[in-house]
Amino acid sequence: MNNTFSDSSQIGMVATFSELVNTDFKGETNALCWYRNLDGDFAAIVAQLQLKDNITEVDPKDLLALQLSEKGNRAREIILNDMRLLADFGASPTLNLLKCYERDDEFDFISTDVYSFHVDRSPIATDTFLCTYHGAASDIISNAQAEQKILIPEIRKKLEELHNGPSEEFENFLTENYFDLHYQAKPQAVPINLGLGHLWRLAVDHPKQQVLPCIHRAPIEKEGEYRLLLIC
Repeated sequence: MNNTFSDSSQIGMVATFSELVNTDFKGETNALCWYRNLDGDFAAIVAQLQLKDNITEVDPKDLLALQLSEKGNRAREIILNDMRLLADFGASPTLNLLKCYERDDEFDFISTDVYSFHVDRSPIATDTFLCTYHGAASDIISNAQAEQKILIPEIRKKLEELHNGPSEEFENFLTENYFDLHYQAKPQAVPINLGLGHLWRLAVDHPKQQVLPCIHRAPIEKEGEYRLLLIC
């Protein structure tokens, strides 16, 4: 087992899907990992899928249409089973073949794309589930090792200039434009890579949440390599 995972107070380790969805977040723990060593040829699936845009949603029917080796078929069954488990739980899993996400380069002093450390927010009680089967994997970081970008004086000053409105409306401006969701890693921060094949559950910012939301970011993709990502 990856010592980085098991040694982190931020991460709770589980052995089954049932544990993953039924274990409560508590204290500093805002990420749960169903740790798995998957035996399957996920690269074979990626090689046969057609990328229609930078991000292409892969339907289960597309997976079933592929002609695969025994190990490729094993990988397909793992993905389909993960999707079934999540759907039966009440989630809406999406399988993405991914070249890259859209970059946010509107402002030179703050980034609000998924490559920036950020948290997810929801008006209802929910969690983020994700699993990278192939390609670069996402990172998380402990809340103590990151600072909300809107609290960094030089960034906040520029956001106030951008807002250029009544001070009592400034906080709403930050929320409405999602600036408050983004974080900057502190100088000595050590991000944790989520690795391949593990199914993760990350805490989301919502009204009933008992812990701090999990700060995470999408990875910089490897040159010439697509990612295969299950997320909901």
